[in-house]
Amino acid sequence: MSNFALILLALIGITLFLSYVIVPQGTVAVITIFGKYRRIMLPGLNFKLPFIETVYKRISIQNRSLELNFQAITVDQANVNFKAMLVYAAFDQSEEAIKNVAFKFVDEMSLMQALVRTVEGSIRAFVATQRQAAVLSLRGEIVLHVKDQLDATLESWGYHLIDLQLNDIAFDEEIMRSMAKVVASNNLKAAAENEGQALLITKTKAAEAEGNAIKIAAEAEKIAAQLRGQGVALFREEVTKGLAHAVEEVTKSNLDPSLVYFSMWTEAIKHFAEQGKGNVIFLDGSNEGMSKNLEQMMAMQQLQRPVK
Repeated sequence: MSNFALILLALIGITLFLSYVIVPQGTVAVITIFGKYRRIMLPGLNFKLPFIETVYKRISIQNRSLELNFQAITVDQANVNFKAMLVYAAFDQSEEAIKNVAFKFVDEMSLMQALVRTVEGSIRAFVATQRQAAVLSLRGEIVLHVKDQLDATLESWGYHLIDLQLNDIAFDEEIMRSMAKVVASNNLKAAAENEGQALLITKTKAAEAEGNAIKIAAEAEKIAAQLRGQGVALFREEVTKGLAHAVEEVTKSNLDPSLVYFSMWTEAIKHFAEQGKGNVIFLDGSNEGMSKNLEQMMAMQQLQRPVK
């Protein structure tokens, strides 16, 4: 075989070799002609015009992550340290999105710098409107704010933000100590308030119980006094009836009713003498005094005698 044939076969082999382009799964290839965008190649075996079409860049459409460490300042001048992880990817495999990814930035470093500064700036702008006490509880709101702010910007770059995770939010050591003191003092205050409420409830219940006991005792004493009064009244009524009956029997026997009253008088004096226990009781023992007492007893008997 002549040298010309060998050279021709070599050129054909090189041409065929340069015509094949294998694009790995998860990536797309951007093809240019003399530096100008021509088309994109999807994953798999592709063909291009050798020496004319060139693979300008291979772009990954898989998710990519980026760790961020930065500081923000709250409205009350507290430094907040953030550790975050950013997950992003190409917007889709459309031609427009791939062109933006390929040509918006000079290189990958410029993209990373712009992406990091944009995320940090969005978080700093949000934190600057909040107080330090509220920042720790606004993790979800910060993420939503960043996504709302970055969606349009990242789309114009050919990317979209998949997730932003704020792994750590911490203040300066001095602020952390002061916050710990505030929490401790609030806990002590809450404990004191709870203890005071418990003591108040205990004393209130004790006062209510004591009041109820006094009320019950007063009601019982009232009922007892009523019963004692009723008993005394019944006793006197029965005594008066017995006295009236005795006087009536004596009168039927043609005896002087004064005999009954005189007997009661002597029995009373005897009872005073036996049960007095050293007490001095002055009685009018004169004839006039005895007559006066007998007249009073007879008058009581007349009042109690039933009307026929």
